[in-house]
Amino acid sequence: MSEEHAHIVPYKTFMGIWIALLILTGVTVWVAQYNLGPLNIWVALSIATLKSALVVAVFMHMKYESWLFKIALLSALAILAIFIGLTFFDVLYR
Repeated sequence: MSEEHAHIVPYKTFMGIWIALLILTGVTVWVAQYNLGPLNIWVALSIATLKSALVVAVFMHMKYESWLFKIALLSALAILAIFIGLTFFDVLYR
C-alpha cells in the first residue's frame, strides 16, 4: 500500500508566491521595454524559469517530494533547456 501524506500549505505562503509572480511579471514587462540585443531572449527565459520554478515548488508541492523524483524532474528539464538553447544558437547565427 502506498502512503499518502497531505501537505497543508498556509495561505500566507500562497499569497507570497502570488505577489512574487506578479512582481516578476512586472519585471518581464519592464525589461521588454529595453533592447538588449541577443540577451533579450535569455533575460525573458530566465525570468520565466524563475516563475515556473516557484509554481512547481509550491503549487505543485514539489518541495515535499523525495529527492529521486526531484532529480528526475530536474534532469528532464535540463535536457529540455539544452535543446531549446541549441535551437536559439542556431537561429542566432543564421
